[in-house]
Amino acid sequence: MAAFAGKWMLTFLRGGEEVTGATLTRFFGFHVAVLPGLATVLLAMHLLLVQRLGMSVPPSVERAITEGREPPRSMPFFPNFLLRDIIGWYVALGVLGALAAIFPWELGTKADAFASAPAGIRPEWYFLFMFQTLKYLPPKILFLEGEFAGLLGFGLAGAVWVIVPFLDYRAGFGRVTRFFTGLGIFAIGFMVVMSALALR
Repeated sequence: MAAFAGKWMLTFLRGGEEVTGATLTRFFGFHVAVLPGLATVLLAMHLLLVQRLGMSVPPSVERAITEGREPPRSMPFFPNFLLRDIIGWYVALGVLGALAAIFPWELGTKADAFASAPAGIRPEWYFLFMFQTLKYLPPKILFLEGEFAGLLGFGLAGAVWVIVPFLDYRAGFGRVTRFFTGLGIFAIGFMVVMSALALR
């Protein structure tokens, strides 16, 4: 790689002289920030040029139009070209899935599912309120395990959250929707308080 990219580029991509954790962090940054940003800029330039200059026309169609003849028969984008694109993506996805299944890449020592969790471990910030809530639940709630009851409650809350946008004021749901607004404000406050308790 050094022969093609050069010593400076090799050091820059590795984040140092050796392949370390900094290399992984750097490539992750390229993957989630730099490359999508470049793709967005190129897409914006493409759309700008299409808006200013218009779409290109095949030479045979352009000749037919300038000569006043009927242009040759063309294939519509939908469904013909769309189906071709979908088939191409399915083939690429199939090849990628086959490579992942036949030649799996190990990431290191496999985690032991039966080992105790490391001390001080906690989830990402957006799950902290759930994590803290499950700590406060008793071992048994009626006939259910406490943790299972908590997870069931979070699932029901998510289902309610999905239903709320479908309520219609005109169908007499005005009061119900106001109730859900208050419930949403309470839920946000609950999440903030539980997350703050988990971060102590």
